[in-house]
Order: sequence, then C-alpha cells, then structure tokens
Amino acid sequence: MEPPDHLRPILQRIAEFLRAEVYPLERAFLTEGPESIEEDLAARRAQVKDMGLWVPPLPPEFGGMGLSLYEFAFVSEILGRSPLGHYVFNCQAPDIGNMELLWHHGSREQKERYLEPLAAGEIRSCFSMTEPEHAGSNPVHMSTTAVREGDTYVINGHKWFTTAADGAAFAIVMAVTDPQADRYARASQIIVPTDTPGFRLHCNTPVMGHAGRGFFTHGEIFYEDCRVPVSNRIGAEGAGFALAQERLGPGRIHHCMRWIGICERAFDLMCERALKRELEPGKTLATRQIVQTWIAESRAEINAARLLVLDAAVKIDRNGAYAARNEISMIKFYVANVLQRVLDRAIQVHGGLGVTDYTPLAHWYRHERAARIYDGPDEVHKLVVARRILREYPREG
Repeated sequence: MEPPDHLRPILQRIAEFLRAEVYPLERAFLTEGPESIEEDLAARRAQVKDMGLWVPPLPPEFGGMGLSLYEFAFVSEILGRSPLGHYVFNCQAPDIGNMELLWHHGSREQKERYLEPLAAGEIRSCFSMTEPEHAGSNPVHMSTTAVREGDTYVINGHKWFTTAADGAAFAIVMAVTDPQADRYARASQIIVPTDTPGFRLHCNTPVMGHAGRGFFTHGEIFYEDCRVPVSNRIGAEGAGFALAQERLGPGRIHHCMRWIGICERAFDLMCERALKRELEPGKTLATRQIVQTWIAESRAEINAARLLVLDAAVKIDRNGAYAARNEISMIKFYVANVLQRVLDRAIQVHGGLGVTDYTPLAHWYRHERAARIYDGPDEVHKLVVARRILREYPREG
C-alpha cells in the first residue's frame, strides 16, 4: 500500500520541515521541558499554518486539509518521528480526537465555541474518561455521574490519566446520566470548561518518574458539584459509549501510525549508530551479527505493522469503524509490541547514550511503554479478537 500520488509531495514537505525546523528543538524539549521552547513552538505552528499543512484530518472549513483517514495515516507516521511533530501540526492527542468528535456530532453552538478555537490552535482540550477506581479496560463501568437538574447537569466524580488536562480550556467528560439504562446507554459525553466551579485538577500523575508539564501530562481530576448546561452534552443522552467507540477507532489509526513513525526514527538512529560506533579500529557495531539481526528483524516488523494499519484504515474509510473492529484491535496490540521491541534494540545499540535525553529514545521508552495499556490493554484486544474469530468459525467440517 502506497500513498496516493497527490500526497507524495506533501509528505516530502512535511519531512523536510521536521528535519530543518523541529528536530533541532528536541534537545531543549527533552532536557529543559516544553516551556523552554514555547516561543519556538508557536513560531513553527504559525509556519505550518502558512504552508497550508495545518490540522490535516479536518475539513477546510475548520482550517484543515480534509485528508481521509488513509491519507492522514501517512502524515501521522512522518509526524511521529519527532515527539513534537503532531503538536506542531495541531493534530496531537487528545485534541484531534476531540476535534473529530465535535466536527461529526457537535451542535452549531459547540462548534463555534469549542471546535473553532481548538482547530485554530488557540486553546487545548482533554478527554476525561478513565477512573482510578475502575478497570480502564471496561469503559461501561464508571462512577462519575451527571445528574440532571432542569437545564443543568451536576457532575461528581474522580478521573485520572486525563491527558493534557494541564492548561486545557475544556474537558469532554464521560459520566453516567442514567444508571438504570442498558450498560451501553448509561453514560453521556459532556463538555466541561476547566474554569467551571467544581472542576479541580488535583495533580499531574507522574509517569515513569516524570509528571510533565502542559500538554505532556496526565491529570488527576475531581468533579465536585460541577454544574454545566445540558446544551454542553455531545449527541444524545446515553450515547457516550457509542461516541467513545467511534472516536477510538480512528484514534487507534492515529496512534499506530505515530508509533510506526517512532519506530522509523529509532531504526534510523540505530543504523547510524551501528555504522559509526567503533569497537576497535576498522570494526563498528554494524559488523556484529547480533546487531545485524536486530536491524533485519526491526525492518521486517515495521513493514508488516505498517501494512496492517493501512489495511485497517482503508476498511474504516470504506465501511466504518464497527466493520473494522477486529482490524482495529489487531493493530493496537501488534504495533504496540513492535514499538517496544524496536525501541529496546535501538537503545541497546546506543549503549549508555540510549538512556540519556540526548536522543529521543529514552523519552519514547518511558512514555510509550503505556502503548500496551491505554486505549485497551493487549490482553483485552487479543481476547475480543479471538472470541469473534471463534464465534464465526465453523464448528463442523
């Protein structure tokens, strides 16, 4: 599967821009934090807008390029080669998922108040679903409630791993609106501005020793008698689970192609290090059979992962996320494990340098270990795929 001809020059422009303008910012970002390059990031985002490459998956009416999921998959891979890539192009999680949700299901008022400034890069957002008291692998089991009082919802609950909550202008919150309904129709998605009384960002949860700052954080949030108008609900009451599933399907394409981008950058760094690092005069790491094995295995696994993801993207574009649910689950657990292996090999080839922040490898190793957990752990995805296969498999003959 190859990118369409019209997309090739766009991909080349993006790759060249990243190498020239974004890669040089990574060292400061990794060692000093995002606030050390705020002005540089703002300048790069303005450049991307001027180049007409802003928020690629959204339609032109919201300032985007109008790319299909399949087309954006190729863009996401290239952007994934830098930890700053998606942010600079305003298509980072969770914002891009929230934008797509509001684009497809938001009211006119919600689009004007929340989607337009979000798509313009004027504000950030977060998605608040996971709860510390319940298994994240069971999204229909939650305690956060939104009780209706007239034209108002009163929200109470406790969430964590709310990515990018620090500095976000609003959260999209999953809360139970009808505890007596069928379990798939109990919850709704509701927009909560973060300046609403009762919204409390308790802390940024430390992940692998780093709490982070700004958009590289995972917030723990308390909702305490948090009142918002009923008009802040996205879609119908009780549609929260269905909207979450619709959001997560394309979102997994975004994540998986970003992971493949990380793999490609790690692969490049591994090969460069192997060719340059001398063990003795005239002998580099590249002459060692074990390193050659790591390189060959990584190349094969990355290529296979890409084909799986692109196949899933085509099926979603043609038939919708529900029809591609097996493919979506398979890419989630397969690509996440390829990512872990490629990063581990690249770090091993770099030796001590690999665990420093002088390359992006250690950053990715810390933050992407969770790839096998968030959006559904490996074990759950394998379980549901196997169940569907066996359910449809002929029992006789």
